[in-house]
Amino acid sequence: MKKNRFINFLYRMLCGAFLGLSVIAPGISGSIMAVMMGIYDELITIISSPFKNFKKNVAYLLPMVLGACASIVLLIGVLDFLFTNYRVPAYLLFMSLIGGSIPTVLGEAKKGEIKPKHFIGVGCAFAFALTIGLLAKFDFAIAIDTSNVFSTAMRIYLPICGCISGMMSMVPGMSVSMILIMFSVYEPLLKLAKTMLDFNIWFTSGWFDGCFVVGTVVVAFLVGMVLFSNITKRVFKKYPTLAFLMVLGFMSGSVISIFPGLPEGALNWVLSIVAVGIGLSVSYLFKILGKKFNVEE
Repeated sequence: MKKNRFINFLYRMLCGAFLGLSVIAPGISGSIMAVMMGIYDELITIISSPFKNFKKNVAYLLPMVLGACASIVLLIGVLDFLFTNYRVPAYLLFMSLIGGSIPTVLGEAKKGEIKPKHFIGVGCAFAFALTIGLLAKFDFAIAIDTSNVFSTAMRIYLPICGCISGMMSMVPGMSVSMILIMFSVYEPLLKLAKTMLDFNIWFTSGWFDGCFVVGTVVVAFLVGMVLFSNITKRVFKKYPTLAFLMVLGFMSGSVISIFPGLPEGALNWVLSIVAVGIGLSVSYLFKILGKKFNVEE
């Protein structure tokens, strides 16, 4: 029993690490990752009613939070390096992770009766995800100077962006980073986060000010998640077949929107093929591990 709980703890830490990765990796949906790992339904239930079975919820979420924090701290620099120097293989890795979970989602949808009218929802989901992705690529200019995260305007604007991102994160296929890119705040927040990890400035006035800015964004993000999770939970409970088919639409739209193009040069081709293989393998591994270890304590 204790061994089972320990394995469960490690598995959820691994899940948390991937969820943390999805927050900082452009175009990657945390909800899709959760679906892929078999924890989406449980997360929606907990987030929509966080104080119901509070101790049990904390026990379930604690390893995920630890894993997410660890992955963000450890991988923020690595991701920046990969997306700067090996952009195509990096994106193909995440695309294959998402693509590899399609059979799982389709299997959930097939548990109910698929009707022709459901495909209207699929089309809408596909178009919505694709539009968000394309808007993020254009990175529309706004009337606020987003380069200074400590300005009064940004202190108001960032929590608003955080709240909207939290709401959208509940929709499978929606990427937090893509929403932040669309609002022109992804790069400023990423740079601030990297700066906050520099131990040379820890406990200085600038570090505390940065913590406050990041903290307000995180709180607003969590508020957005809680507000929208109840709607998402009701949709999945009342219309499960339509909901999972729409997830496929969101997934397809998000994958197409982040497609980086074909690799250039022999090295990038080799790395891309390896990346796709790794992505599909990890996706399949999560499917197996999810069935074996993702049980309630």
